[in-house]
Amino acid sequence: MFVLGLVAAALLWLITPSVGDAWDRLHTLTTQNHSAQLNEPVPPKFEAALVATEDSRFYRHHGIDSIGVVRGGVGFVTGNETGGSTLNQQLAKNLYFDGQHPMWLAPAQMTVALKLDRAYSKADILQMYADISYFGHGFYGLRDAACGYFGLTPDELTWSQASLLAGLVQAPTNYDPLEHPDLAAKRQEHVLDRLVATGAITEEQKQAITPATWDLNPGTRCR
Repeated sequence: MFVLGLVAAALLWLITPSVGDAWDRLHTLTTQNHSAQLNEPVPPKFEAALVATEDSRFYRHHGIDSIGVVRGGVGFVTGNETGGSTLNQQLAKNLYFDGQHPMWLAPAQMTVALKLDRAYSKADILQMYADISYFGHGFYGLRDAACGYFGLTPDELTWSQASLLAGLVQAPTNYDPLEHPDLAAKRQEHVLDRLVATGAITEEQKQAITPATWDLNPGTRCR
């Protein structure tokens, strides 16, 4: 079984796409979405909020999180799916599999996630992820979302604003702060709890962030 597993892994590595064109694919998608790419690394506040919420072991795995895989498998069997995809896997899905995630494609997507981690730095992967994420209201990418919701550049976002945006990537329509502010606030609370749990902020800092206003300024687009 071990040998068969190695053979299967080797075959997957050979038949799945090379990732040398990841930046080119990203540029194609941002052009199609009429969105702007970041000119600099992902700002620290959004980075911390995103990693804490979506992939807390991002800096410790190599594209696949074994704990997340087990959790996702158990959830699939029990009907209580809890995710488990790393940021690498989500990026692989959107860049190389047209955003599709059927179960039969999971091994191929995991393999491409490993390739991405091998070929690019963590900062590159975060930047690519932030550039193609959808934040609702036609805002693709962190740069357009920061401008569209707040009239700010990404590095100007407050903790309150950055944590709100990090919470949107999972389900931007459901947590739309303009249409569903109560649900958006609950999702933001989860993001802040994750920031505390991962040690990115203290409980005291969280309490100072929670009542802060979002200062929404919808409709603004910046370049």
